[in-house]
Amino acid sequence: MQGRWAHRGKLEAGKRGAGAVPGRREVVRGRRDQVRGRRMLVARGPDVPGARALRPVAACFCRRAGRSWAFLPHVGARVGHPESGPFPGLLSLLETLAYAQLQLKEGEGELRIIDLRSDTVTVPTPAMREAMARAEVGDDVYGEDPTVIRLEEMAAARMGKEAGLLCVSGTMANQVAVMTHTRRGDEVILEEEAHIYYYEAGALAVLSGVQPRLVKGQRGMMDPDDLARAIRPSNIHYPHPRLLCLENTHNRAGGTVMTPALTRALADVAHERGLAVHLDGARIFNAAVHLGCDPRELAAPADSVMFCLSKGLAAPVGSVLCGSREFIERARRNRKIVGGGMRQAGVIAAAGVVALETMVDRLAEDHAHARLLADLLSEDPLFRVDRETVQTNIVLCWLTRGDAFAYVRRLAARGVKVNATGPDRIRLVTHKDVSRADIEEAAAIMKEEAGCFA
Repeated sequence: MQGRWAHRGKLEAGKRGAGAVPGRREVVRGRRDQVRGRRMLVARGPDVPGARALRPVAACFCRRAGRSWAFLPHVGARVGHPESGPFPGLLSLLETLAYAQLQLKEGEGELRIIDLRSDTVTVPTPAMREAMARAEVGDDVYGEDPTVIRLEEMAAARMGKEAGLLCVSGTMANQVAVMTHTRRGDEVILEEEAHIYYYEAGALAVLSGVQPRLVKGQRGMMDPDDLARAIRPSNIHYPHPRLLCLENTHNRAGGTVMTPALTRALADVAHERGLAVHLDGARIFNAAVHLGCDPRELAAPADSVMFCLSKGLAAPVGSVLCGSREFIERARRNRKIVGGGMRQAGVIAAAGVVALETMVDRLAEDHAHARLLADLLSEDPLFRVDRETVQTNIVLCWLTRGDAFAYVRRLAARGVKVNATGPDRIRLVTHKDVSRADIEEAAAIMKEEAGCFA
């Protein structure tokens, strides 16, 4: 399949010749190929045996020098840019489907998946499933579910607080905490890329009617002096500063850990000025394992803290909000307001009990795998990894060239799932369902696909 002329008037003809960089999706010269009545744009390059037999609805790939070249259905958009043209996302979907189909055609058996998108993809352990099947239950809205009560007491003890409240998700637990600490029109202070601000669907405004005030941090950590400057004095023109939200570990900073000393220093600044402190501790056990400390040391300066059961601890559902008994009683009502009242929730809580009893210490294995992954990727010049941020189970990786979203689609077609968090940044998260061998295989595939940007 050696095309010798461009599709006139539709694509900008280049002059890159046979050595064009396939990862840039740049069709240099092509020819019309009628496949089931649809016009296809065919990239110049040698034919893949059997490629024409692939389903045309999925776009096809051909090989050159061991790398994949795309030829995609023309949909009036610049090839390879899923957000342009009249059909946003169509090209990327077709590309991934076609490449995956070609990989299966050329390989043997089914495509094995290595999922590094998040530790939320973990599946419950056999012990969790058994506990869920045998859980003693009651109506939790009436406060009568014994398994929920046990989990909440365990969670509160682990955090050094008086009481706990089981919530469906970390977002619910965080937002219930904000609702409980604040009044409408108040100001909440957060690090500029905090999960509560960045990833919770604007719930600060929607549910609590509060205004966020952002403070720039260093690798997710605010400086106490910067925090002090951000807390404005009482003035009729200003909202009331009411709450400081901290995050440990810090998601968008790459799983970085806040020490007990820094947590205390920030909390002291807030408390001295009349603010309450909430700690988003979704991965607080990862922080504690990294530091070799008791999680109560990390939670002690905060008035409330939440942690997730469904991330590295591998329970299927749930997060627990902890604080004083008075705070939790008010929070229970707010949980009800947002639809979080559950009935026989012991079925969920049973897995959480097993998670707290059996899954915390093994988080060190995830951290070791993350460091291994960072080391392996750092060997390739395509990747730039700040290894000082690889403290727990998250690896942030910048691409030195190419488009992260296109690269992620290529990896997915090879069975490696990761998330792009920007045009040149990807995030990888280790967890119990990814072994050392999986890490090595994923890194090898990532390096192979890096060739598309050569």
